[in-house]
Amino acid sequence: FMISLVIVILAGSVLFWNGIIRVYCTSVQLGIKWRITGIICGWIPVLNLYALIKIIRIVMKEVEFETEKLELNKTRKDKNICKTRYPLLLVHGVFFRDSLFFNYWGRIPGELKKNGAVIFYGRQQSAASVKASAEELAERIRSIVNDTGCEKVNIIAHSKGGLDSRYAISCLDMDKYVASLMTINTPHRGCIFADYLLEKVPEKIRSSIADKYNNALRKLGDTNPDFIAAVTDLTASHCKAMNEIMSDAPGVYYQSVGSKMNRAGSGKFPLNIAYPLVRHFDGENDGLVSVSSAQWGEKFTMVSIDGSRGISHADVIDLNRENISGFDVREFYVSLVGDLKTRGL
Repeated sequence: FMISLVIVILAGSVLFWNGIIRVYCTSVQLGIKWRITGIICGWIPVLNLYALIKIIRIVMKEVEFETEKLELNKTRKDKNICKTRYPLLLVHGVFFRDSLFFNYWGRIPGELKKNGAVIFYGRQQSAASVKASAEELAERIRSIVNDTGCEKVNIIAHSKGGLDSRYAISCLDMDKYVASLMTINTPHRGCIFADYLLEKVPEKIRSSIADKYNNALRKLGDTNPDFIAAVTDLTASHCKAMNEIMSDAPGVYYQSVGSKMNRAGSGKFPLNIAYPLVRHFDGENDGLVSVSSAQWGEKFTMVSIDGSRGISHADVIDLNRENISGFDVREFYVSLVGDLKTRGL
């Protein structure tokens, strides 16, 4: 009996730890918070059961959601609903870079590719003036067209990337190579709070922050980062001036997407801190960009969900890889790109 009991206990322990290790290594939704909570509470009676039950619920919900998505993609695999006439060019926003190790667009590109999309990335520097970033994008667009023979691209641009793209199209003759531009939470009319901060923050502090940022990003690959120029071009005053020269190009289909947080707590740092400030100056916002500033083009799609959660500036590009109740970000982009295909783009 004792031998059998020991075997049962050992087998149970092996199964338990095998499961825990697999969950910790593979779960996307568990996050850092619950991983740490599980480790700490694992040594405390009663609390360890609470943490274990919570972890199991999170992972079971994740498995159910991902299984449904796998089945959905199986049923439409041959339809290639995201196989547009022209390839997609994903353009990142400010303070980020396109990286092989961390995709700015989260799980979105993978989902689009499963449904037939051909994807390229902007590869512009993390922080520069709109004009400088647009020049990099123009070079990238020409390279894609020349290398693939695709004739044109469909641009999907987030945040400042939308301004960069508009400048490239309107001021650098890229309209002949762009079929459509979809901006995601782009501050087309700028951010009034940015004007306020640049005015109130002392020059010495601004210069110090800029120098530290520029030096750090040079080490990560930026050739000529310019923190101040990037932030300045996001102000309402500068965007107003740029809009006077960035007229929409005939023949290019323009549309936009915007979202809003419903409270400060629905976004992660630093969006949760910025939200009240942006709301004071700009109104309803996603933690950085107001809803009114995000609207541009022939069609505007507003993303919002009931309750206190809301959709932040990061949520709308799946930066945190979070499954949000009421908003399937991957399916949202499949729908947007599917619409481009329907339009013959």
